[in-house]
Amino acid sequence: MASSVNPTVRRRRLGQELRRLRELKGMTAEEVAERLLVSQSKISRLENGRRSISQRDVRDLCGVYEVEDVRIVDSLMQMAKDSRQQGWWHSFGDIPYSVYIGLETDAASLRVYDPQVVPGLLQTRQYAEALITGASPETPSAEVEKRVQVRLRRQERISAPENPLRLWTVMDESVLRRVVGNRSLMRDQLEHLVDQSQLPHVTVQVIPFDMGAHPGLNGQYAVLEFPDAADSSVVYIEGVTSDLYLEKANDVQKYSVMYEHLRAQALNADQSREFISNVAKEYAR
Repeated sequence: MASSVNPTVRRRRLGQELRRLRELKGMTAEEVAERLLVSQSKISRLENGRRSISQRDVRDLCGVYEVEDVRIVDSLMQMAKDSRQQGWWHSFGDIPYSVYIGLETDAASLRVYDPQVVPGLLQTRQYAEALITGASPETPSAEVEKRVQVRLRRQERISAPENPLRLWTVMDESVLRRVVGNRSLMRDQLEHLVDQSQLPHVTVQVIPFDMGAHPGLNGQYAVLEFPDAADSSVVYIEGVTSDLYLEKANDVQKYSVMYEHLRAQALNADQSREFISNVAKEYAR
């Protein structure tokens, strides 16, 4: 049974604390690696939360940093233990973007821009299935179904009765015009978008073609923010073979400012709902 503890967030928070202790000690990652007879890349991966941290790792690092407060060491050891538990997504086996799912599961708000497809949290089952099949035509049907199930499970954050995810999405008009599956499926998907956009914690905006060039032409990205002030915001950029996570304050700020420009150039929420409804009617003809 998956634990309620989010291992992705625990790893990230623990990594940030270990980096803080190293910097307080005035040591570089290379110096720490030399002391522990490990690679510098291992220290970097531990600090950025991209790999599991064992309690032995924590003990060794606390020794190097000369942490004498037993309460701090115990707290870090517990975080390391929690970080090795499994989240709900692990029950589905190998998921390519499991790190992102872990972050999304714990996020308080999510700002998404997508120029090509409806964001996963707002997809219908039929749209998700057709999209995954079309994007990866060699994927076995069982794997397609698994990915659809994961996507539907992620959507529970939107419908949660308490503390639902605050979702703000801006999409290009091409998302509405690209026929995924068939016209009937697209009509259902766009009507679903309209329904979801009426939830108080969901905002959907569209950038029409006639707006011309805009800051989102470089591609899809998402900005995740977390309820705990200790967890810094993350910019997520999806790739074909690997994903990119930006956590430096300057990078997050640049993407956040770009998102504000996108929101300003897009139709407002009411205009976007009307726009989506009109496109949905075109599919009914």
